[in-house]
Amino acid sequence: MTGRAAAGPLARPHERPRRLRTTPAVRRLVAQTRVHPAELVLPVFVRDGIPEPRGITSMPGVVQHTPDSLLRAASEAVAAGVGGIMVFGVPAEDDKDATGSCSTDPDGVLNRALRSLRAELGDETVLMSDLCLDEFTDHGHCGVLDDQGRVDNDATLERYAVMAVEQARAGAHVVGPSGMMDGQVRVVREALDAAGHQDVAVLAYTAKYASAAYGPFREAVGSSLRGDRATYQQDPANRTESLRELRLDLAEGADLVMVKPALPYLDVVADVAAVSDVPVAAYQVSGEYAMIEAAAAQGWIDRDRMVLETLTSIRRAGASIVLTYHAVEAARLLRGEDDDRGRRRHP
Repeated sequence: MTGRAAAGPLARPHERPRRLRTTPAVRRLVAQTRVHPAELVLPVFVRDGIPEPRGITSMPGVVQHTPDSLLRAASEAVAAGVGGIMVFGVPAEDDKDATGSCSTDPDGVLNRALRSLRAELGDETVLMSDLCLDEFTDHGHCGVLDDQGRVDNDATLERYAVMAVEQARAGAHVVGPSGMMDGQVRVVREALDAAGHQDVAVLAYTAKYASAAYGPFREAVGSSLRGDRATYQQDPANRTESLRELRLDLAEGADLVMVKPALPYLDVVADVAAVSDVPVAAYQVSGEYAMIEAAAAQGWIDRDRMVLETLTSIRRAGASIVLTYHAVEAARLLRGEDDDRGRRRHP
């Protein structure tokens, strides 16, 4: 005998959380957050004057569409079960001017695309339109500039009102004022109602941050931006300011609200979702997409798992709608379809 007491039986845990992780079926049964294709919205770009779809270098797999390829892509999204399509128009460089006049032209690139999509798809999907001037101005800002080169909030609202009516006439179910102008939701709502478009909904870009993650988007829309948008988009350092923006947008008549970007601002998504009494969307923006694609291309992450994990995290934070460039592929992954390489991507 060494004098040391014999060791007693090891204590066994009574609570074993792992019991609920033992099989895929158990994990499915107890999952608190689910992603469904109907909750996803696909952003698309249609460009004037190109003979065929043009790839976007910083967003592999995403293109600037021709009118014909846009119809095919939209039909594909509907067939995959994606809930909506957000359309961005990219005019020819020669059509841009200081006030973005082609944005309100009934025959401008965005309004033509909306008419074509509505005629083709009817009410099979939710057709959303970006309501902003940045794609259409020669200076690349989201509004009209004053004589000192600053964005003139109230002059910009006048342009937004006309844009909203033209987009509604073209067939949009939802318009998305994204410029972060003070009072934009009220002006758009009143313009739509006065023109007899009471049923067209307003998706307010409620908390849109001045983020570095928009870089690839600026390539996608051929942005002419000089300077930055820090005087009207939110400061990334500020969190509670988003609740003030939310209060104002709800009071002005927003039907849905959105946080943009998504992943770097999940705390804001959660804050907004906790108090909003309308659906909350979050936009997984171009830079988020590009980071996933770049890391996957290097073999550093499992792309398919990362796509679904990020979408789940956005839903878990409280968003009921997610705008994502992965929407069609995510819908197929969620449905367990085979991809075009002939292998099963998601069990």
